[in-house]
Amino acid sequence: MTSGWSRRRWASAALGCAAAASAAWPLRPVAASQLEEPLADSVRHALRAAVEFNDPPEPEFASTEARLAYLRWLTQISPRLARRKPELQQRVEFLQTVWYESRRAGLDESLVLGLIQVESGFRQFAISVVGARGYMQIMPFWARLIGDGDVGGLFQLKTNLRFGCVIMRHYLDRERGDLFLALGRYNGSRGRSPYPNAVFAAQQRWRLA
Repeated sequence: MTSGWSRRRWASAALGCAAAASAAWPLRPVAASQLEEPLADSVRHALRAAVEFNDPPEPEFASTEARLAYLRWLTQISPRLARRKPELQQRVEFLQTVWYESRRAGLDESLVLGLIQVESGFRQFAISVVGARGYMQIMPFWARLIGDGDVGGLFQLKTNLRFGCVIMRHYLDRERGDLFLALGRYNGSRGRSPYPNAVFAAQQRWRLA
């Protein structure tokens, strides 16, 4: 090369640029396909009951402290999402639903936001090469297994996040609380590190300061 840079130095520079870009919005690892696995009747019925839909209520709080904690979370997280969701009312509705469904499933809100970032880049109508749909990239077979069979409904905000959080909780329970393995199962790459590591990296963006 006329610049005198070696191939190794060019490669190092390229990796540095990629790392800087992924620090802002980590790139999704090579797509895998969530596996359709046999479910015991008791598990399928429990999951079906868990996704039966009721509109999330307006936030209700047991104490002033709980209300202030929610408002602090919303105030800190909302500006971080403004680039992807510039319309304030839409952004608040999205975050309220994330907050509700995460807590309903016993998941950390920052984990769910990190998962959405990696899965769809916060695109409501994203479709993967294997047919996964929406924010949390729900595979169509879940609509048949535990839903009403309406695949189109998986693009709806509340339905998509309900399914995604319930499925993530299911995998976490199956893996006895091992988040690394549960995330791998969510992606269809159980035991491999790129996907869980990408979600963990994205999660840092959504933690409270």
